[in-house]
Amino acid sequence: MKFLEERLVALDVVATTPEETIRKAGELLVQQGAVEESYIDAMLLSYEENGPYFVLAPQIALPHARPEDGVKEASVSLVRLKKPLNFGSERNDPVKFVFALGASSSEEHLEILQKLTVLLNDQHNLEKLESAEDYQQIKALFN
Repeated sequence: MKFLEERLVALDVVATTPEETIRKAGELLVQQGAVEESYIDAMLLSYEENGPYFVLAPQIALPHARPEDGVKEASVSLVRLKKPLNFGSERNDPVKFVFALGASSSEEHLEILQKLTVLLNDQHNLEKLESAEDYQQIKALFN
């Protein structure tokens, strides 16, 4: 599983639309060989068709698509936006952190969500994600 490894994390990314943000988070997964390019299109289509259902908590979006849409390996990337963006979620906009998930099975999907939930349920961790100046400070949150 590739879970927020250094090459899967991009800080202070500039993006002007939710679609651009999802694409950037997906490209990190593609570059590491975790998903195919088609997976990005599937995530974008899912957002287009279903709206911001994956904006699960204040500031946090977890875009994903189905395993058969091109997942090669369970993986999670993170894009921290320089400026938060509205995804269309009344309760949880604006979004600052975008975690793109790639899971090749339901079991993996649950495992990834559990790892993220433990991390993101702690308000201190969110503050540290917000203020981290480099990858090492983010990595310290998982250990």
